Amino acid sequence: MTETVWLSQAAFDRLTEELEELKSAGRPRASKAIEVARAHGDIRENAEYHSAKEEQGKMEARIRQLEEMLRTAQVGDAPQGDTVAAGMVVTTVDTDGDEEKFLLGSREDRPQGLSVVSAQSPLGRALIGKRVGEYARYSAPAGTFTVEIKDVRPLNA
Repeated sequence: MTETVWLSQAAFDRLTEELEELKSAGRPRASKAIEVARAHGDIRENAEYHSAKEEQGKMEARIRQLEEMLRTAQVGDAPQGDTVAAGMVVTTVDTDGDEEKFLLGSREDRPQGLSVVSAQSPLGRALIGKRVGEYARYSAPAGTFTVEIKDVRPLNA
C-alpha cells in the first residue's frame, strides 16, 4: 500500500537534495569502492568487496524510499484547526491515564524529541477527522485500545 505523507516544503527540498546527491555522487562513489575492492583479489573471500556491495544495496534502498516518498508526498504548510489530520501534533490520553504527544505524519518532518505515528497506522486511521474531546478506538496486535484526544496543533504552532 502506498502511503501519502505530509511534508513541509523545507523537508521536501531537503529530501530532494539528498536524493540528487545519492544519485549523482553516491552511486559513482559506491561503484568506485566496489571496483577498488574487486582489484584486491578473489571476491569470494574479500570482506572489503562484500562490505562495499552491502553499502551499495543500502544506498539503492534509500534512493527507492526517497523516490516513493517524494512521489506521494503532500507538500505544504501543516493543516490548521482542531481536527486531527496528517501533519498535526496530537496529544492523546489512554484509559490508564497515560498521555502521549506525537506528530501524525512523516518522520522526515519530525522535530527532535517528538515521536511519529503514521496516518496509515491503526491509531492514525482512527484519529483522522476527530476533534479535541472525542475518543478514538483502534485495534492493534496487542488488543483494542481507546484514546481521548486532548490537544491538536499544527506542527509549528
